[in-house]
Amino acid sequence: MLDLHNVLTTTTQKCYYFKGDKMAKTETLHIRIEPEIKKKAEETLKCLGITTTEAINIYLHQIILNQGLPFDVKLPKPNLKTMQAMKDALVLNEKTKSYDDVSSLMEDLDS
Repeated sequence: MLDLHNVLTTTTQKCYYFKGDKMAKTETLHIRIEPEIKKKAEETLKCLGITTTEAINIYLHQIILNQGLPFDVKLPKPNLKTMQAMKDALVLNEKTKSYDDVSSLMEDLDS
């Protein structure tokens, strides 16, 4: 649980977490993330005035408080209009001619 007595002090882009007079132990977390996702997330977090590290700490605290993920994880359920569009695309795909290579396509286009 989050200790309300913790104080965050930031100097020259290094964060130190203190509990009373002692520095709290920290762990390093290494994750792999798509570069574009990281960039967009950092831009959003910058607008919120927090760092990626602070956001991840908030997320991990929320996991603890919620005893699970702090949001629903479920498969998307498309609405009727989207489902019809997907069905139409499948039908259209069955009617569409496909080619194994570009030269076959070019021959058919020229004829």
